[in-house]
Amino acid sequence: MKAILFIAIALAAAAVGLGRAGAATHSGATVSAASSKLGRILVDNRGRTLYLFEKDKRGHSACAGACATYWPPLLTNSKPTGARAAKQALLGTTRRADGTTQVTYAGHPLYRFVQDSKPGQTTGQDLHDFGAGWYVVAPAGTKIESDGS
Repeated sequence: MKAILFIAIALAAAAVGLGRAGAATHSGATVSAASSKLGRILVDNRGRTLYLFEKDKRGHSACAGACATYWPPLLTNSKPTGARAAKQALLGTTRRADGTTQVTYAGHPLYRFVQDSKPGQTTGQDLHDFGAGWYVVAPAGTKIESDGS
C-alpha cells in the first residue's frame, strides 16, 4: 500500500513540474490586423479575435477567475510584436494579479473569447458578461461597436 502511495505522490510531483515548465515556455505574443465582418480587427498569432473589456481601468485587468476562463487574457513572456497594420507603438503590457504579463493595446488589456474557435469569429462582440461590455478592437486601438449587420 505504501508503494502505491509513493508512486502516486511521485507522479503528482512530476505532473506539477511539467505543468510549470509548460507555463514558463509561452513566448512573445504577436498582434496583427485582419479583415472581418466588422471591418479591420486585431487578432492573435493564430488569427483569433482580440477583445477589450470595458470594466478594465487605467490599463489594469478587471477579469480574473471565472471571467478569465471564458475570456482568456493574451499573455506574453516578452515584448509583444505588432504585424500587418497593428501599431507597435500602441502595444504594451500590464502585470495581472496572478503575476502573469498581459498584452495591452492603446492601454486596453487584450482577451480572446472561448467560443471563438476559428480565425475570424467575433461571437464575443457586444456581450455584457462579468459586469461590463466586451468589444472587438480596431487597429486604431478603439472598440468596434458595430455588430457587423
